[in-house]
Amino acid sequence: MSKLSELIQKLCPDGVEFSELFKLLEYEQPTKYIVKTTDYKDEYDIPVLTAGQSFLLGYTNEKQGIYIASKENPAIIFDDFTTSFHWVDFNFKVKSSAMKMLKSIDENICMIRYAYHVMKNIKYIPVNHTRQWIEKYSKFRIPVPPLEIQREIVRILDTFTELTTELTTELTTELTARKKQYEFYRDELLNFNINVKKMTLGEIATIVRGASPRPIKNFVTNEDGVNWIKIGDVAPEAKYITSCKEHITKDGAEKSRYVKKGDFILSNSMSFGRPYILKIDGCIHDGWLSISEFENYVISDYLYYVLISNNIQKEMKKKASFGGAVQNLNSDIVKRIEIPVPSMEIQQQIVKFLDNFDTICTDLNIGLPAEIEARQKQYEYYRDKLLTFNELKHE
Repeated sequence: MSKLSELIQKLCPDGVEFSELFKLLEYEQPTKYIVKTTDYKDEYDIPVLTAGQSFLLGYTNEKQGIYIASKENPAIIFDDFTTSFHWVDFNFKVKSSAMKMLKSIDENICMIRYAYHVMKNIKYIPVNHTRQWIEKYSKFRIPVPPLEIQREIVRILDTFTELTTELTTELTTELTARKKQYEFYRDELLNFNINVKKMTLGEIATIVRGASPRPIKNFVTNEDGVNWIKIGDVAPEAKYITSCKEHITKDGAEKSRYVKKGDFILSNSMSFGRPYILKIDGCIHDGWLSISEFENYVISDYLYYVLISNNIQKEMKKKASFGGAVQNLNSDIVKRIEIPVPSMEIQQQIVKFLDNFDTICTDLNIGLPAEIEARQKQYEYYRDKLLTFNELKHE
């Protein structure tokens, strides 16, 4: 029998008391802790937090209105609209008034760390845009076992969390190292020291900018139309564009730039220069450049590896023109970029090697979140088991 089971059998064999959260946790409004300026800098000392997913927004040098927290005096910051929350054991300021700082009313009745783990186990998704703590969340009833049992549950769940974090860090480090190794070999393969002919992209392909019918809202249609390809249709680190969310009318397509399956498109502003191969036909707006009609000189996959290589990406960034504060990559810049054009046979060999290496990285990339998700589900399963108690019945 485990230590926890022994404690339950000894201290509360017939069940435990249940209580609403508002009877166990008190809250403080964040008004006096709100940062006055968002001029964040890494060299400043005080973190500015949000209870939402991003958590750390930056650092401020403001010295007044700091919430004092520590390992001995921690708090839970709670987003009053989304119910997202975080554990905080260091001094901080906040960005918004839409949160609450929670602390235990009496640590001898309910430990704040125990409450934190129990709140992780509450399955609730808000549907109304209202202040959730007072309206709904604080009214949830939770088990409140004897203090000795709370301590043991906290010890177990904290240990499990630490092990999960360590595993995630190790897998992420392994994946990063493997990717760097892949990029090194890719760039070495494409850095020809032998006498390989170089040609500009303008010599081997047709490069044009997309076009947008305006106002675009007049041409977007929910009915059958022409694919309208946007940056939001691209999955992170994807090689291909396989679908799109919106369509435009045939009249709109005539005022746009039509591209076909097998063509390349590049974003020409903001995160510019990343190549994607089309798996669909459609139209592109003026935020894209298209590269087509290159088949007589280069294999599609070879061109992809060349365009994502560090050398070419650096060259695009260096040559991009500035329009205000935003860098823009126009068709003339791309046309002037030189790439090595070896024989088709050598291109095929390079593609085969890089495809194999890319598969290894992709498998790791698939395996990493799968392993983390499995560990997270395992954690949630045990947490649910640990926090499941019979309610003590009073005559």
